[in-house]
Amino acid sequence: MRDAIIIGGGHNGLVCAFYLARAGLKVTVLEARQVVGGAAVTEEFHPGFRNSVAAYTVSLLNPKVIRDMDLAAHGLRVVERPLSNFLPLEDGRYLKIGAGRTQAEVAKFSQRDAERLDAYGSHLDTAADLLRELVLQTPPNRVQGSWLAALPELIKAGRLGNRMRALSLSTQRELLDLFTKSAGDYLDGWFESAPIKAVYGFDSVVGNYASPYAPGSAYVLLHHVFGEVNGKKGAWGHAIGGMGAITQAMAKAVQALGVEIRTGCAVDEVLLAQGRATGVVTRKGERLDARVVVSNLNPRLLYTKLVDPGALPGDFLRRMQAWRCGSGTFRMNVALSELPSFRCLPGLEPAEHHGSGIILAPSLQYMERAYHDARSLGWSREPIVEMLIPSTLDTTLAPPGRHVASLFCQHVAPRLPDGSSWDDHREQVADLMIDTVDRWAPNFKRSVLGRQIMSPLDLERTFGLVGGDIFHGALGLDQLFAARPMLGHADYRGPIAGLYTCGSGTHPGGGVTGAPGHNAAREVLRDFGRRRAA
Repeated sequence: MRDAIIIGGGHNGLVCAFYLARAGLKVTVLEARQVVGGAAVTEEFHPGFRNSVAAYTVSLLNPKVIRDMDLAAHGLRVVERPLSNFLPLEDGRYLKIGAGRTQAEVAKFSQRDAERLDAYGSHLDTAADLLRELVLQTPPNRVQGSWLAALPELIKAGRLGNRMRALSLSTQRELLDLFTKSAGDYLDGWFESAPIKAVYGFDSVVGNYASPYAPGSAYVLLHHVFGEVNGKKGAWGHAIGGMGAITQAMAKAVQALGVEIRTGCAVDEVLLAQGRATGVVTRKGERLDARVVVSNLNPRLLYTKLVDPGALPGDFLRRMQAWRCGSGTFRMNVALSELPSFRCLPGLEPAEHHGSGIILAPSLQYMERAYHDARSLGWSREPIVEMLIPSTLDTTLAPPGRHVASLFCQHVAPRLPDGSSWDDHREQVADLMIDTVDRWAPNFKRSVLGRQIMSPLDLERTFGLVGGDIFHGALGLDQLFAARPMLGHADYRGPIAGLYTCGSGTHPGGGVTGAPGHNAAREVLRDFGRRRAA
C-alpha cells in the first residue's frame, strides 16, 4: 500500500511530495489537469506565444525549498528584473523603482519622501525578517484535552512570545501597525506624494478584493515583500520558461525520488473508515488506498465537496462553508507585435522599464475608486492593471521581434452583483483592460495579435481558485497564522485523522512559496514517526 496520496499537483503538492518521499514514504500525486503545476504553469495561448497562465512572477519561492529540491539542477533559472516597478503618470511624468534608483526618482516628486525611504525600508525589512522566520514554522495550535496534549503547543507559543519580546518597543509598535492598519493609512503616515504611495500600496490590493484603505490591507502589502530572488531580499524576478519552469523542475525532483504523478486524475471523494481517511475515489471511479491523504486544494473545496459532511463537526463545517474566498482578479495574457510605447516614455526598443512590473494605477485614491466600482457595478470603470512583459527577459516565450504581456487586473467582483455569469461579460471586460493599457501606451491595442482571458470564473473552473482567489482564502486577520484555516487546525491537520492540508489555505498563505507544502510534510512525517522531517 502507498503511504500518502496528495490531491492536487500544484507547487505545494509537489513540495510536500518531495519531503515525504525523501523521508522514505511511498507517494502518489493526483492532478486533475493534464499537466502538473496548478496555477504555476506555462502554456501556449496563441500560435508561437507562450506565457505563465495564472501565477506570473517570482519572489516568494522559499530559498530552503529551492536548495532542498535542487531546482537549479533540474533546470530552473530565475533572473531579476532590471527595475522593480515603473509607474507612468497622467501628467507625462513617471516613477521608476529599483536598487540605487528609487531615492533620486522619488525626489522628483518630494524631497521629504526621498529622505524617508531608508527609514521606511528599514522598518519594513525588520517586519519582513520576522515573517521569513515564521513562514517555515507550524503556528501554535489551539488544542483540546489534557495539559499534556497542550504542552507542545504551549512551548511553541512561548518561543514565539520570547521572539516578540526580544524586539524593541518601536518595532513592536510597527508590527502592530502592519498587522492591523490599512495600507493607505500606513503609507500616509510615511509619505506625502501620491506616486510612491501608489507603487508601494499596489501590493496591498494584489489578490486582495479590498480598498487600500481597508483595515488589514497593510499586512497584504507586507506579505508581498518578504520574498527574495537569488539571495536578494525583496527582489522580484522571472523564471526562464515561465512559472511552469518552477513546477516542471519540482516534478523532476519528486520523480527522481520515485513519486508517482498521475495527471488527468481528478478526485471526487476522500474515503473514510472508522473516522480516518483511507484513500480516495477518482472521477473515473478508481479507488486508491493510502495510509494518509494530503490535500493541496482550497480547504473549502476539500471539506465541502470531497468529504462526507456527516463526518465533520458541525461548527467546523459551518466555518468551512463560510471560508472567505475571492480576490477580485481578472487575468490576461496578450501576444504583441511590438512593445508598448508609453506616452510618458516613448520608444519601441526594449528598455529597463519594459522589464519591470508596470503599474497602471497612479494613486491610492484611484485604487479605492476601482474597488468601490467593482462592488457596485461588477468591475472597475478604471481598473488597476499590472503589466509584465517577460519576453524582454526570456526569448523562449515569443517569436523574434514579438512579445508577450501578462496583465494582472484588479478589481473585479468574484461574483457579479446582478447575479449574471462572468461568461456573459468576460470579452467586454477584456476589451476594457486592453483599452486601459492603451490609455497609457497608445500603440498597445493595435499591437495585440491574440489574447487569453481568465475571469474569476475561469480561474475557478480551470485551477480550483474559488472566486478567482489566488490565495485559496483571503489574507484577513481572521484567516492568518494560527487561524488559517481556523483556530484548532493551524497545524495542517483537520478534524479527520489521516487527512492533512498542504495548500495556500494554510499558513503562511498564498503566493508561489512552497512553504505550506514544506510545513505540512513535516507534520505528516512527525505522525509517521520519521526523524528526517522537512
